[in-house]
Amino acid sequence: MGNRQTINGKGTKKKGLAVRLKAHWQLYVLLFPALLYFAVFCYGPMYGVQLAFKNYNALDGITGSPWVGFTHFERFFHSYQFGKLLKNTLSLSVMQMLFGFPLPIVLALCLNYARSAKFKKFVQTITYAPHFISIVVLVGMLNIFFSVNGGLVNGVITALGGEAVLFMGKERYFRPLFVGSGIWQNMGWNAIIYLAALSGVNPELHEAAVADGAGKLSRVWHIDLPAIRPTIIIMLILNCGQLMGLGFEKAFLMQNSLNVGKSEIIATYVYKIGLLDAQYGFATAVGLFNSVINFVLLLTVNYISGKVSETSLW
Repeated sequence: MGNRQTINGKGTKKKGLAVRLKAHWQLYVLLFPALLYFAVFCYGPMYGVQLAFKNYNALDGITGSPWVGFTHFERFFHSYQFGKLLKNTLSLSVMQMLFGFPLPIVLALCLNYARSAKFKKFVQTITYAPHFISIVVLVGMLNIFFSVNGGLVNGVITALGGEAVLFMGKERYFRPLFVGSGIWQNMGWNAIIYLAALSGVNPELHEAAVADGAGKLSRVWHIDLPAIRPTIIIMLILNCGQLMGLGFEKAFLMQNSLNVGKSEIIATYVYKIGLLDAQYGFATAVGLFNSVINFVLLLTVNYISGKVSETSLW
């Protein structure tokens, strides 16, 4: 009797799924290209992860190459570059998190209290626009503005009686330029989601606060921030999950022989040893290590957030 009920239950579930597919087939058709994209470009390449545990030989292929276990990982951990790469990557990531994460929130709060609609739209346009500039163009702008010969910044410095500075060629300026240009490019775009969250705040709360004599700072602290706190936490979790995932393009384009001591990160190192030196197995192991660290950070921060604030990704 119990087996018959189980079978009937499974049949009912299958029938229900078939009914939903038939009733909403248009939505599933629209969803299919996105699923296909992730399957081909995200999950398909994971087949090559096994290179991290193999001594790859082009003649034998991925499946035919001999297994070497954790040899590539041990080589990377004992390499003299391991500490430098980890330090450079974490330094840039933490700086971006500390300075780049709160500024979009501040910008969204300021725009939310702007009285003039024209001024608000103007500021939004000015701050959103840099997001659509490609990384190549952005680095080109940095090279032009901070150039020793005719650069805008050095022109101001020399006009004030100072000496021209080789910003793009000194290690101590790489991190401020990298992080500062990233904030300038993405601050306005990242503020969109916070503006959307602020638009859902009940206006009656502000009216009641104003009637009680609350100022703007008090309203921000007691009304706006608590209302968008779940959004802030979710964005913080996602940012922590990408802490080690610095973009390769920008670091590589800004890198030169003079600042390589600070600009060499894990992403650029994987490119050099993987594509330029053709050490595919070793490069895969380094990239896999980077991805595993990001995954562990995401799980850890999500777990802590769920325990502390009851807001998490799952």
